[in-house]
Amino acid sequence: MKVLLVNGSPRAHGCTYTALSEVEKQLHKHGIETKLFQIGNQPIRSCIACGRCAGTGHCVFEEDGVNECIDLIHESDGVVIGAPVHYASAAGACSAFFDRVFYAKDSFASKPGAVVVSCRRGGASATFDQLNKYFTISSMPVVSSQYWNSVHGNTPEQVKQDLEGLQTMRTLADNMAWLLNCIEAGKQAGIAYPTPERRISTSFIR
Repeated sequence: MKVLLVNGSPRAHGCTYTALSEVEKQLHKHGIETKLFQIGNQPIRSCIACGRCAGTGHCVFEEDGVNECIDLIHESDGVVIGAPVHYASAAGACSAFFDRVFYAKDSFASKPGAVVVSCRRGGASATFDQLNKYFTISSMPVVSSQYWNSVHGNTPEQVKQDLEGLQTMRTLADNMAWLLNCIEAGKQAGIAYPTPERRISTSFIR
């Protein structure tokens, strides 16, 4: 089994990376393979609602890693997305990135997802809520921990002093490993993922 860890910070080895690394180390203890993907520090386009992804499952813009990330999620059994907090929400670049990933994809249904956020002081809960909505609109089981999945600190060294936050990351990894094993056991027992109904879109304009 493999879990994709997506670092939504422009800093390759900053606070978000430190949190994801703690998740990664714990997943390895369960024998789960991981891959770390970082969105980088180059400009990220926002969605322009062109609709081209509807027929391809990929975004029309190909230069900023969104399509690579979509493919990596499809190849993985679970995904953890991490983001730094800017003004009590996810950093603008990673918000634009994840908007396009989750809008363009064919389906990530049944893949467990988890969110990790890092902040200096405040805004973690709001960002945690924001990012989890990508999973709950995509029929993806949400993996929880012993507390909301956040670490605090202004530098990686400070994050390493957040012992409760790091423990929360390890518990998250334990729960992800457990759920992945449960899903695999269900498959072996012949339990299929629910067949979705035909989508109904209600218009409130009359």
